[in-house]
Amino acid sequence: MRERFHGQLHVLGELLADMGGMACEELRLANRVFLDRDVAAAAELATVEVRLNAARTDCELTAQRLLALQAPVAGDLRTVLAAVYCADRLERMGDLAQHIAEQAMRTPEFAVPDALTERFRELGGLACSVADDLAATIGDPTAEAFHSLARADERIDAIYEDLMALVTGPEWTDGVAPAISVALLARFYERFADQAVSVARRMDFVLTGELPESAVRDAPRVS
Repeated sequence: MRERFHGQLHVLGELLADMGGMACEELRLANRVFLDRDVAAAAELATVEVRLNAARTDCELTAQRLLALQAPVAGDLRTVLAAVYCADRLERMGDLAQHIAEQAMRTPEFAVPDALTERFRELGGLACSVADDLAATIGDPTAEAFHSLARADERIDAIYEDLMALVTGPEWTDGVAPAISVALLARFYERFADQAVSVARRMDFVLTGELPESAVRDAPRVS
């Protein structure tokens, strides 16, 4: 019975790892839509989004069966509950990637001013690195992973704050619509990284039984 239970836990872990990879793929496709103006990537992104949503459902159903039939305790219970939490966050990450692509396609003529394109490439690259590291962490959790991701998130937060200061400051001359687009796109990247850190934080909880202290709070859903 225990062997079967741990086999099901392994399946749950594989589902989460797959979701991490899909969230990563969605962000890369969103970057292509936004930064490279690759409209075809939007269709690929929508396909991955469907798969990610289905994986979240599978993860929740698997967790529910484990809770109902196996009544896990202690570390096993932490693992199952963390999987449900993390699946929700990973699905949100996919939503945020979708928002980036949708915003870029909605206002292609002024998604961001040309002068800010390289700044957003930096932001998109950092967010992709966070997603890559998170996917690796889900597959092989380590005690240092959360703190490493939190440090990367701080760099993304700094870029976000710089961009918000720019579009709300007196030197901004590009108009209201571009300012809104910059603010939204920056916010979506910032929240994507926040959600990734939340997942890593919960993975750390599975390992240690304690949530690590951090200035990063679990972020509310942006939809």
